[in-house]
Amino acid sequence: MNIVITGSIGHIGKPLTQELIEKGHTVTVISSKAERKVEIEQLGAQAAIGTFQDVDFLTQTFNGADIVYLMEAWEGIGSIFDKEFDFVAAFNKIGNNYKTAVERSGVKRIVHLSSIGAHTNKGTGSLYLHNSIENILKQLPDEVAIKFIRPPSFFTNTFRLLPAIKAKGAIFNTYGGDKKEPWVSPLDIAAFISEEMEKPFSGKTPYYVASEELSPNEVARIIGEAIGKPDLEWIVAPEEQMLNQMLEAGINEFIANGFITMQAAQGSGSLYEDFNLNRPKFGKSRLKDLTNEIAEMYQKL
Repeated sequence: MNIVITGSIGHIGKPLTQELIEKGHTVTVISSKAERKVEIEQLGAQAAIGTFQDVDFLTQTFNGADIVYLMEAWEGIGSIFDKEFDFVAAFNKIGNNYKTAVERSGVKRIVHLSSIGAHTNKGTGSLYLHNSIENILKQLPDEVAIKFIRPPSFFTNTFRLLPAIKAKGAIFNTYGGDKKEPWVSPLDIAAFISEEMEKPFSGKTPYYVASEELSPNEVARIIGEAIGKPDLEWIVAPEEQMLNQMLEAGINEFIANGFITMQAAQGSGSLYEDFNLNRPKFGKSRLKDLTNEIAEMYQKL
């Protein structure tokens, strides 16, 4: 098959591209960075350099594709430190750009990387933007089949905790404890998507993917063991204190408030209600698989 991958070759895109090429598919990878062209081609894929803001570019690249993989990376949309940036408008624009490009190109099978929490537009903080994009894509004609992939927190998100651990000696969030929640490895997401691309498509259907269930305290224990701090704690901080710290650091107000609301949903478990009603078969990866990488990143700080 001829498959187009958006989102370049990051934590998911690279292993996904490799798996699809190993299976004999023709893969085109979209990247906004021209310097990625050589690396993409070294994987055996074709590189298409452009952005998801350019509808004509997307349409041209999607033409002739059997399947298109759609994703929107927060980092590529706008800076969380830009206080004036409108993330709602930006996400809706990307969703509509994707919809228009799919319509114009005639693609009939889509895999969209969405998110946990996309089943609702309430109580999930900024994650509701994924619900918005799903709803935009659901407006595509019936003959366009879509698989919405909804992962929970990535194992690689733990990397973002390391600077605060280095500076403060602990993990601080607005929820914590021993209640388990789902996590996922990008490798398991890539493997799942690769498999689903080769299965029949019908309708516009959500799929959950996960690797392991861990409590905040278990995550702290694993990270602590990796960095030589076996007594590392995950400390629950007051919501108002955390929000004020984020705003004082210059984080966009929408993002800061969305983060606090999302963590409240994590703590109460409401974020995972639909996940628990549609529990997937868990992947093979474990957070402990990243022990060496976590240790190396921590030492470089």
